[in-house]
Amino acid sequence: MKSIFTWWNGATIGARFHIGRRGVYVGQDEGGNRYFEARDNSDSYDGRKRRWVIYQGYADASKVAAEWHGWLHYTFDEPPTVEPFKIKSWEKDHLPNLTGTIHAYRPPGAISRGGERPKATGDYEAWVPK
Repeated sequence: MKSIFTWWNGATIGARFHIGRRGVYVGQDEGGNRYFEARDNSDSYDGRKRRWVIYQGYADASKVAAEWHGWLHYTFDEPPTVEPFKIKSWEKDHLPNLTGTIHAYRPPGAISRGGERPKATGDYEAWVPK
């Protein structure tokens, strides 16, 4: 039932039907997201084949890994399944946006961490109206 009425839980029935009819399966990332490319340029507005992602679970663009993001946005011509993405030694592993989840970053002094923060160290001078 969710796929009939909600777009945020993967793809709707209409999107799956359209992509199944017009697209070709290209690959899948480690998060379970599936990627497709149009069979021809009939869906295109700029002469390039259209590309889609069907998310595994909740639809959130930050769940797309860097190599697939580059392919979706035509930065790379070949998908990572054909030409593997070369990860640099300084690059970190991909993480989705955790804002709004229990795993979100909470800085010292945040209300969600108790609201306690260290005392000012003397480099701060409060403004006083004259």
